[in-house]
Amino acid sequence: MLGMNTRKKSAMLLLTAVMSISLFGCSTGNSTTGNAAQPAGEGNTAAAAETTKPAGGKLVLYSAGPQKLADNIVSGFTDKTGIEVEMFQGTTGKILARMEAEKSNPVADVVILASLPSAQALKADGLTMPYPEAANADKLNKDWSDAEGNYFSSSASALGIVYNTKLVSTPPTSWAELATPAWKDAVNIPDPTLSGSALDFITGYLSANGEKGWDLLSAYKANGAAMAGANQEALDPVITGAKSIVAAGVDYMAYSSKAKGEPLDIVYPEEGTVISPRPAAILKSSPNVENAKAFIDYLLSDEAQKLVADAYLIPGREDIEATNRANVKDIPQLKVDWNWMSEHGEETAARFSETFK
Repeated sequence: MLGMNTRKKSAMLLLTAVMSISLFGCSTGNSTTGNAAQPAGEGNTAAAAETTKPAGGKLVLYSAGPQKLADNIVSGFTDKTGIEVEMFQGTTGKILARMEAEKSNPVADVVILASLPSAQALKADGLTMPYPEAANADKLNKDWSDAEGNYFSSSASALGIVYNTKLVSTPPTSWAELATPAWKDAVNIPDPTLSGSALDFITGYLSANGEKGWDLLSAYKANGAAMAGANQEALDPVITGAKSIVAAGVDYMAYSSKAKGEPLDIVYPEEGTVISPRPAAILKSSPNVENAKAFIDYLLSDEAQKLVADAYLIPGREDIEATNRANVKDIPQLKVDWNWMSEHGEETAARFSETFK
């Protein structure tokens, strides 16, 4: 299912790593309540409204976090359509692992992942169902979604330097600065075999800087930086003050924690960073195709995009901006190559793990 073709390496990497830990133990419960060009569906909003005719019944959704946003979207969708949703919520790696375990009897209709290369891999494997008529697909960021309608990035997060404001009075302004003695033994970095966004950052940085990009990552290790699990595991010690900084921290988690009163803030390094889209796709094996199409339509609606913005994520639609965080135009970006990132994810993560072990 998630076999051995070239473009699925990053997805397989996450899958293999997570399966070795725990396949189903991290489910948070059920709910009833690269370059891609222009997304298909431009001008097809009206057509979508005509062709999407939910047949009742249910929808099975596998969704990467955040949990509260996923719950709110499911609740809004059910209120609008009457369709009940069974949801598995976890990291991208856990979702891919579950799909692999269920490959002989797939049950999911829609997946929402936190990594664009993983969605590219699903498409390359022929596991996605194109839905070019999706409502509002023509309003999505064209670099984040599939031109043929195989996946739609309804949100995105950016990777930055997240720091404890009680410990850091003058935050670093560049990635390079984290390799200096001032930050020795003070930095966590998420594990790219467990975090799709961390893998996006590392492969994105290398795609923009070439082989010399490894000099910085090796310098991090030499300066005492620690590879510290997935995103939340890397962030928690910074919240408590055990560490000062997360390199390649997920920005919406920082904004959300800051809003709750935690001593956190974030800077986007001056060299630029990676904005990591969060794609949603209908699976070709979906038992509830019309309901899956209705869910994608809802995900791209004004209502759901506001829920995205309220969760401190960047909305996927270009005509909607968040008011509680930096938007795309405010964030300096590296010139990344998503095709290269997708094709070199496995070897990059393996080398990173070897460097940091």
